[in-house]
Amino acid sequence: MNKTQRMPILIVIGIGIVLGGLILISDEPTAVKEHAENGPAHEKLADNHADIGPRGGRLFTDQDFSLELTIFDKGVPPQFRIFLYEKGKLLPPTAGKVTITLARLGASAQLFKFVPEADYLLGDHVVEEPHSFDIAITAEHAGKVLRWSYSQVEGRVEIADDMLKSMGIELLTAGPAIIRPKLKLPGEVIFNEHNIVRVVPRVAGLVTNVKGHHGQHVKKGEVLAVIESPMLADLRSQYFVAKKRLALTRTTYEREKQLWEEKISAKQDFLLAQELWNEAEIALELAATKLRALGVQPESNYLKTDFAHYEIRAPISGIIIAKAIALGEALKEDREIYTIADVSTVWTAVTVYPKDLNIIHEGQKVAIKATASDIESQGTVTYISTLIGGQTRTATARVELDNKEGHWRPGMFVNAELVAEEIQVPVAVAVSAIQTLRDWAVVFGRYDQYFEVRPVELGRSDGEMVEVLKGFSQGEQYAGGNSFALKAELGKAGASHDH
Repeated sequence: MNKTQRMPILIVIGIGIVLGGLILISDEPTAVKEHAENGPAHEKLADNHADIGPRGGRLFTDQDFSLELTIFDKGVPPQFRIFLYEKGKLLPPTAGKVTITLARLGASAQLFKFVPEADYLLGDHVVEEPHSFDIAITAEHAGKVLRWSYSQVEGRVEIADDMLKSMGIELLTAGPAIIRPKLKLPGEVIFNEHNIVRVVPRVAGLVTNVKGHHGQHVKKGEVLAVIESPMLADLRSQYFVAKKRLALTRTTYEREKQLWEEKISAKQDFLLAQELWNEAEIALELAATKLRALGVQPESNYLKTDFAHYEIRAPISGIIIAKAIALGEALKEDREIYTIADVSTVWTAVTVYPKDLNIIHEGQKVAIKATASDIESQGTVTYISTLIGGQTRTATARVELDNKEGHWRPGMFVNAELVAEEIQVPVAVAVSAIQTLRDWAVVFGRYDQYFEVRPVELGRSDGEMVEVLKGFSQGEQYAGGNSFALKAELGKAGASHDH
């Protein structure tokens, strides 16, 4: 290669060397920037892109001294651990004294002090979730006081006030509440046994017509079946004979009375006529009573050929739940041919476990909800069995329900809910506010223009309000209705868990 060919190559190499030198000269750490200087103390402000230390923590450096801050949570609650370095070499934890002031949205500042532990300094408090806070670090080493600060955000969403309504987010305030835990028990709708009637013919006879059938709704007085009864024909005959006899004896009585008053006949004849008339009245009333006992009106207009015609009528309005009659069969007077149930009220047989017997009592209000539909109603406990079933080892509570609309059908499975007790708690939030994030139950607290997750430890609940044992304070605002929209916004923002 001659001199002319080598010249461009040398120029390119020279330019590369000059640019490399400029890069090295201008390459200063971006994680720590000079913030202020006042006497012997040097304060550094770190941004969220601080240098990473040997142990994966944030590294803060002032000349030859470095401090690495980590949050350790493997097998223990999150804790601050600090490692000290000089010229990149690990120092013993006694080589410096460190304090951290941690500030969160809506909370007072928290001071962390550190004690030597193995080869690091250990913070004296748990670093509560979420790890979203502003931190100020103060370190003393070799007669110098060094300060750094940084911020990190986790689980935070910015939502302006005028956006809340359009997102359907309701702001509520945590505070005292009465928790009414509900006891839920299984049950089944059954007929009201007080409103079940078994129908018998009351007279023997031959079935000539069947009008009532199983499952049919009938009204009181409606004809269920018709029979031909010799017994009924005999009773009707007795009634009409007695009626004619009464008319005859009355005529005789009136004639004998007139003759006695005119002194034509003896008083004895008059008294005998009166006695026969009285006996005829009694006979007629007895015949009428026998007919009325069968549900037959004595003065009904029957042809002589219909004396044996007997209509079996529904004694109540309801549903035919059993039928045992067929056309052409001969019935005895005491045969059960129909069972009718009035379903304007029904019962719920609720299964009560022994441990719950001291909670449920007669007169208690109960909410009954169908398991297979959205039907629900309020009822009252009217009876609790005194014995526990030998096989099921449970008792039964009876709840009476109004069923004029006919929504409840015997055989439906239901859940019975009743208030077990009333508990006053110091802090509670709406159940609708609770969301899940990672393995936390969280509430979205409201702080100025921000919502930020607050992991909470929950206690008792009644399905509407839930007790907060830890993680949220009385008086704090939170997102109630539609809080899942905030969780969705948090997902869009790509929430991180920064240690």
